[in-house]
Amino acid sequence: MNNKEMGRRSFLKKLGAATAVASGASLYSCSSEDKQAVSVTSSKAGQGEMTYRTHPTNGDKVSILGYGCMRWPMIKNAEGKDIVNQEKVNELIDYALAHGVNYIDTAPVYLQGQSETATGIALKRHPRDKFFIATKMSNFGTTDFDACVNIYKNSLKNLQVDYIDYYLLHSIGGGKGIETFNERFINNGLLDFLLKEREAGRIRNLGWSFHGDVKVFDHVLAMDVKWDFVQIQLNYVDWRHASRGNVNAEYLQAELDKKGVPSVIMEPLLGGRLSKMADHLVARLKQRRPEDSVASWAFRFAGHHKGVLCVLSGMTYKEHLVDNIRTYSPLEPLTDEELQFLEDTAVLYKNYPIVDCNDCKYCMPCPYGIDIPGILLHYNKCVNEGNVPKSSQDPNYRSARRAYLVSYERAVEKFRRADLCTGCGQCNQHCPQRLDIPKEISRIDKFIEQLKQDTL
Repeated sequence: MNNKEMGRRSFLKKLGAATAVASGASLYSCSSEDKQAVSVTSSKAGQGEMTYRTHPTNGDKVSILGYGCMRWPMIKNAEGKDIVNQEKVNELIDYALAHGVNYIDTAPVYLQGQSETATGIALKRHPRDKFFIATKMSNFGTTDFDACVNIYKNSLKNLQVDYIDYYLLHSIGGGKGIETFNERFINNGLLDFLLKEREAGRIRNLGWSFHGDVKVFDHVLAMDVKWDFVQIQLNYVDWRHASRGNVNAEYLQAELDKKGVPSVIMEPLLGGRLSKMADHLVARLKQRRPEDSVASWAFRFAGHHKGVLCVLSGMTYKEHLVDNIRTYSPLEPLTDEELQFLEDTAVLYKNYPIVDCNDCKYCMPCPYGIDIPGILLHYNKCVNEGNVPKSSQDPNYRSARRAYLVSYERAVEKFRRADLCTGCGQCNQHCPQRLDIPKEISRIDKFIEQLKQDTL
């Protein structure tokens, strides 16, 4: 057993004892000037060799594949309400841990409040030292200190743990920029409280997730705080071609590397869009590596960068989990030629007319019951499949028109469709991709109405 593994075990044994504070403090004794890169190792994990990255300051040996718990499988209960399928969650967690995945990421707001509880139930069945749990301060609706502390304490309760391995200030960079950040975390004393929780060992690593204004990113990274990690959106499209309102990941990762701060990656597939691309882009990738999934290209890119500690994936289905484990067991680094190939693919992708929806569901629930992600994702699906009619002069117009309308009726329930949007804009403030959602919904609604009126 190496010294780093001993350090983690010692921490676990001492938690809650009189020496917990001293033990916790020892994890953060390294200088913020330490620019050491995340080191890479592999370890036998079931049917393959999972690649691990070692945190440069605390020695955590983290699987490069992390489980994002925003998209757990759902079922309907007796009242018709969508609830987490706990049995499936247990099975997925069991398989992930058995095959080397040890970083589990959730948040109080995921699945409209159900994710932490379901994740906690599944993890409680396993030894605490077999996984790292990450969750977030999701204080989007309040800046009141006591209310925020309750959010934190409820996370501990829902996850059924005494400490949190990786705790994040959730989704900074939106709203009014630095002013909003200060309101959420500084003016109310919340950051000071969380730093004390880190000193006490109840938070082992403190960081933040970022979407939006680069001024906020630069400001927070430059604060006189030792940040243990930062979560950013990174994929081969956003590397240099980030959508409106976001920042190129190439810049974000470079700034973190300068500070020696490890990154955790979210949206490696852009909410699944990089695994559900247009047929000609899929063919382009499959031609190069016929045996590999389209998604594997994106995961290899996300894990390629040395400063990356972990890459999150919201794996609803076991086949996605199996494929991602295969990609990272072990990770095969990209060649320079493959990196250029993906950059060329990104340029082609950005020229395709789809909506930049990541299916995060932060916009939900809509006060008028509209299925916002369902409408946007159906549109993207039809674009990729070539079933978005462009002109009545198109020889395939009739079949494409019918395919779109029929599939729309099947994909989105009658009383949750685009025509019911009032344009209230409540959804916009929650969208991490900075979409003008009412504008997109209105555009799609007008397109659908035109298809219905056209009887060619």
